[in-house]
Amino acid sequence: MSRLHVFDMDGTLLPGTTASLEIARRLGCLPDLLRLETDFALGGIDTRGFAAEICQLWKELTPELAAVAFARAPWIGGLPEVLADIRRRGERSIVVTMSPDFFANRLRGYGVDEVVASRFPPLPFRTKPDREGILTPADKVTAVDRVRTGLGLSRDSCIAYGDSASDIPLFRELNHTVAVNADDALRELARYQYAGDDLRGAYRIARSEPPERSGAPSPGSKERQ
Repeated sequence: MSRLHVFDMDGTLLPGTTASLEIARRLGCLPDLLRLETDFALGGIDTRGFAAEICQLWKELTPELAAVAFARAPWIGGLPEVLADIRRRGERSIVVTMSPDFFANRLRGYGVDEVVASRFPPLPFRTKPDREGILTPADKVTAVDRVRTGLGLSRDSCIAYGDSASDIPLFRELNHTVAVNADDALRELARYQYAGDDLRGAYRIARSEPPERSGAPSPGSKERQ
Protein backbone atom coordinates (compact mmCIF):
# COMPACT_ATOMS: atom_id res chain seq x y z
CA MET A 1 0.00 0.00 0.00
CA SER A 2 1.77 3.17 -1.16
CA ARG A 3 -0.85 5.88 -1.55
CA LEU A 4 -4.18 7.16 -0.27
CA HIS A 5 -6.20 9.30 -2.71
CA VAL A 6 -8.55 11.65 -0.84
CA PHE A 7 -11.46 13.16 -2.78
CA ASP A 8 -13.82 15.95 -1.84
CA MET A 9 -17.30 15.41 -3.32
CA ASP A 10 -19.27 18.68 -3.66
CA GLY A 11 -17.74 20.86 -6.36
CA THR A 12 -14.95 18.35 -7.03
CA LEU A 13 -16.55 15.04 -8.03
CA LEU A 14 -19.75 17.03 -8.58
CA PRO A 15 -18.49 19.99 -10.64
CA GLY A 16 -20.52 23.15 -10.14
CA THR A 17 -23.06 21.56 -7.83
CA THR A 18 -23.55 19.78 -4.51
CA ALA A 19 -25.48 16.83 -3.16
CA SER A 20 -27.84 19.23 -1.41
CA LEU A 21 -28.58 21.12 -4.62
CA GLU A 22 -29.28 17.92 -6.54
CA ILE A 23 -31.65 16.68 -3.83
CA ALA A 24 -33.40 20.05 -3.59
CA ARG A 25 -34.01 20.01 -7.35
CA ARG A 26 -35.75 16.63 -7.05
CA LEU A 27 -37.87 17.83 -4.13
CA GLY A 28 -38.78 21.16 -5.74
CA CYS A 29 -37.34 23.20 -2.87
CA LEU A 30 -34.32 24.69 -4.61
CA PRO A 31 -35.08 28.37 -3.70
CA ASP A 32 -35.27 27.44 0.00
CA LEU A 33 -32.02 25.51 -0.20
CA LEU A 34 -30.29 28.41 -1.95
CA ARG A 35 -31.39 30.74 0.85
CA LEU A 36 -29.89 28.34 3.38
CA GLU A 37 -26.64 28.15 1.44
CA THR A 38 -26.44 31.94 1.32
CA ASP A 39 -26.93 32.08 5.09
CA PHE A 40 -24.20 29.47 5.51
CA ALA A 41 -21.81 31.34 3.21
CA LEU A 42 -22.37 34.54 5.19
CA GLY A 43 -21.68 32.78 8.48
CA GLY A 44 -25.25 32.90 9.74
CA ILE A 45 -25.22 29.14 10.41
CA ASP A 46 -22.50 26.52 10.66
CA THR A 47 -22.43 23.02 9.13
CA ARG A 48 -24.41 21.61 12.05
CA GLY A 49 -27.08 24.29 11.86
CA PHE A 50 -27.26 23.77 8.11
CA ALA A 51 -27.83 20.03 8.59
CA ALA A 52 -30.64 20.62 11.06
CA GLU A 53 -32.34 23.05 8.67
CA ILE A 54 -32.21 20.72 5.67
CA CYS A 55 -33.69 17.90 7.72
CA GLN A 56 -36.71 20.15 8.24
CA LEU A 57 -36.72 21.14 4.58
CA TRP A 58 -36.45 17.55 3.30
CA LYS A 59 -39.16 15.84 5.32
CA GLU A 60 -40.56 14.29 2.13
CA LEU A 61 -37.23 12.83 1.03
CA THR A 62 -37.33 9.05 0.59
CA PRO A 63 -34.55 6.56 -0.16
CA GLU A 64 -35.95 6.24 -3.68
CA LEU A 65 -35.76 9.99 -4.34
CA ALA A 66 -32.24 10.13 -2.91
CA ALA A 67 -31.20 7.32 -5.25
CA VAL A 68 -32.61 9.20 -8.25
CA ALA A 69 -30.81 12.41 -7.22
CA PHE A 70 -27.55 10.49 -7.00
CA ALA A 71 -27.99 8.66 -10.29
CA ARG A 72 -28.87 11.81 -12.23
CA ALA A 73 -26.24 14.06 -10.67
CA PRO A 74 -23.60 15.42 -13.10
CA TRP A 75 -20.59 13.45 -11.88
CA ILE A 76 -17.19 14.40 -13.24
CA GLY A 77 -16.04 12.36 -16.22
CA GLY A 78 -13.64 9.47 -15.72
CA LEU A 79 -14.56 8.84 -12.08
CA PRO A 80 -15.04 5.04 -12.32
CA GLU A 81 -11.92 4.71 -14.43
CA VAL A 82 -9.75 6.62 -11.95
CA LEU A 83 -11.08 4.60 -9.02
CA ALA A 84 -10.49 1.36 -10.89
CA ASP A 85 -6.89 2.34 -11.66
CA ILE A 86 -6.25 3.25 -8.02
CA ARG A 87 -7.51 -0.15 -6.90
CA ARG A 88 -5.59 -1.97 -9.64
CA ARG A 89 -2.35 -0.43 -8.37
CA GLY A 90 -3.06 -1.66 -4.84
CA GLU A 91 -3.74 1.86 -3.58
CA ARG A 92 -6.78 3.18 -1.69
CA SER A 93 -9.39 5.86 -2.28
CA ILE A 94 -11.54 7.75 0.18
CA VAL A 95 -14.20 10.42 -0.18
CA VAL A 96 -14.45 12.88 2.72
CA THR A 97 -17.43 15.21 2.56
CA MET A 98 -19.63 17.26 4.85
CA SER A 99 -22.65 16.23 2.77
CA PRO A 100 -25.12 13.54 3.92
CA ASP A 101 -23.93 9.97 4.28
CA PHE A 102 -27.06 8.54 2.63
CA PHE A 103 -25.97 10.26 -0.59
CA ALA A 104 -22.17 10.00 -0.41
CA ASN A 105 -22.13 6.32 0.60
CA ARG A 106 -23.47 5.42 -2.84
CA LEU A 107 -20.04 6.26 -4.24
CA ARG A 108 -18.88 2.87 -2.99
CA GLY A 109 -20.73 1.49 -5.98
CA TYR A 110 -18.36 3.46 -8.23
CA GLY A 111 -15.34 1.89 -6.54
CA VAL A 112 -14.54 4.23 -3.63
CA ASP A 113 -12.93 2.19 -0.84
CA GLU A 114 -14.15 4.32 2.06
CA VAL A 115 -16.57 7.20 2.55
CA VAL A 116 -16.55 9.61 5.49
CA ALA A 117 -19.62 11.87 5.48
CA SER A 118 -22.01 13.63 7.83
CA ARG A 119 -24.28 11.15 9.60
CA PHE A 120 -27.98 11.76 9.08
CA PRO A 121 -31.03 9.93 10.49
CA PRO A 122 -32.67 7.25 8.31
CA LEU A 123 -34.95 8.43 5.49
CA PRO A 124 -37.60 9.77 5.67
CA PHE A 125 -36.46 12.12 8.42
CA ARG A 126 -38.36 11.88 11.67
CA THR A 127 -35.64 13.23 13.97
CA LYS A 128 -32.93 15.86 13.83
CA PRO A 129 -29.36 14.80 13.09
CA ASP A 130 -26.94 14.31 15.97
CA ARG A 131 -24.79 17.43 15.90
CA GLU A 132 -21.69 15.38 16.71
CA GLY A 133 -22.19 13.38 13.52
CA ILE A 134 -22.08 16.43 11.24
CA LEU A 135 -18.61 17.10 9.85
CA THR A 136 -16.77 20.41 9.77
CA PRO A 137 -13.82 21.30 7.51
CA ALA A 138 -11.38 20.52 10.34
CA ASP A 139 -12.85 17.01 10.57
CA LYS A 140 -11.47 16.25 7.12
CA VAL A 141 -7.96 16.30 8.56
CA THR A 142 -8.99 14.05 11.45
CA ALA A 143 -10.69 11.57 9.11
CA VAL A 144 -7.71 11.35 6.76
CA ASP A 145 -5.28 10.91 9.64
CA ARG A 146 -7.40 8.09 11.06
CA VAL A 147 -7.58 6.24 7.75
CA ARG A 148 -3.97 6.71 6.71
CA THR A 149 -2.70 5.68 10.15
CA GLY A 150 -4.77 2.52 9.93
CA LEU A 151 -3.11 1.80 6.59
CA GLY A 152 0.36 2.54 7.93
CA LEU A 153 0.83 5.55 5.64
CA SER A 154 2.41 8.94 6.27
CA ARG A 155 0.82 12.23 5.25
CA ASP A 156 3.30 12.37 2.35
CA SER A 157 1.67 9.23 0.95
CA CYS A 158 -1.68 11.04 0.63
CA ILE A 159 -2.97 12.95 -2.40
CA ALA A 160 -5.96 15.24 -1.83
CA TYR A 161 -8.31 16.56 -4.52
CA GLY A 162 -10.59 19.50 -3.66
CA ASP A 163 -12.15 22.72 -4.87
CA SER A 164 -13.09 25.17 -2.13
CA ALA A 165 -12.86 26.55 1.41
CA SER A 166 -13.93 23.33 3.11
CA ASP A 167 -10.73 21.73 1.78
CA ILE A 168 -8.38 24.41 3.12
CA PRO A 169 -7.58 22.70 6.47
CA LEU A 170 -6.63 19.47 4.69
CA PHE A 171 -4.63 21.24 1.97
CA ARG A 172 -2.66 23.06 4.66
CA GLU A 173 -1.63 19.75 6.20
CA LEU A 174 -0.76 17.73 3.08
CA ASN A 175 2.05 18.33 0.60
CA HIS A 176 0.43 16.58 -2.35
CA THR A 177 -2.77 18.40 -3.26
CA VAL A 178 -4.70 18.99 -6.47
CA ALA A 179 -7.04 21.97 -6.89
CA VAL A 180 -9.81 20.75 -9.21
CA ASN A 181 -11.84 23.57 -10.80
CA ALA A 182 -11.04 25.37 -7.58
CA ASP A 183 -11.51 28.84 -6.19
CA ASP A 184 -8.56 31.22 -5.88
CA ALA A 185 -7.91 30.54 -2.20
CA LEU A 186 -7.48 26.82 -2.69
CA ARG A 187 -5.48 27.23 -5.87
CA GLU A 188 -2.94 29.26 -3.89
CA LEU A 189 -2.53 26.38 -1.41
CA ALA A 190 -2.47 23.54 -3.93
CA ARG A 191 0.67 21.90 -5.28
CA TYR A 192 -1.12 21.06 -8.54
CA GLN A 193 -4.01 22.64 -10.42
CA TYR A 194 -6.52 21.20 -12.86
CA ALA A 195 -9.41 22.80 -14.73
CA GLY A 196 -11.66 20.57 -16.79
CA ASP A 197 -14.47 18.03 -16.80
CA ASP A 198 -12.57 14.74 -16.57
CA LEU A 199 -11.01 13.45 -13.35
CA ARG A 200 -8.45 11.51 -15.35
CA GLY A 201 -6.73 14.81 -16.17
CA ALA A 202 -6.34 15.73 -12.50
CA TYR A 203 -5.27 12.19 -11.68
CA ARG A 204 -2.53 12.20 -14.34
CA ILE A 205 -1.17 15.47 -12.93
CA ALA A 206 -1.17 14.04 -9.41
CA ARG A 207 0.70 10.94 -10.55
CA SER A 208 3.34 13.00 -12.38
CA GLU A 209 5.34 13.21 -9.14
CA PRO A 210 4.91 10.24 -6.77
CA PRO A 211 4.12 11.27 -3.18
CA GLU A 212 6.96 9.22 -1.80
CA ARG A 213 9.52 11.24 -3.78
CA SER A 214 10.10 14.90 -3.01
CA GLY A 215 11.63 17.47 -5.31
CA ALA A 216 10.69 20.14 -7.80
CA PRO A 217 7.19 19.81 -9.27
CA SER A 218 6.80 18.45 -12.74
CA PRO A 219 5.42 20.51 -15.67
CA GLY A 220 1.81 21.53 -15.16
CA SER A 221 2.10 21.57 -11.38
CA LYS A 222 2.48 24.45 -8.94
CA GLU A 223 4.74 24.76 -5.93
CA ARG A 224 3.03 25.40 -2.62
CA GLN A 225 3.61 28.93 -1.41
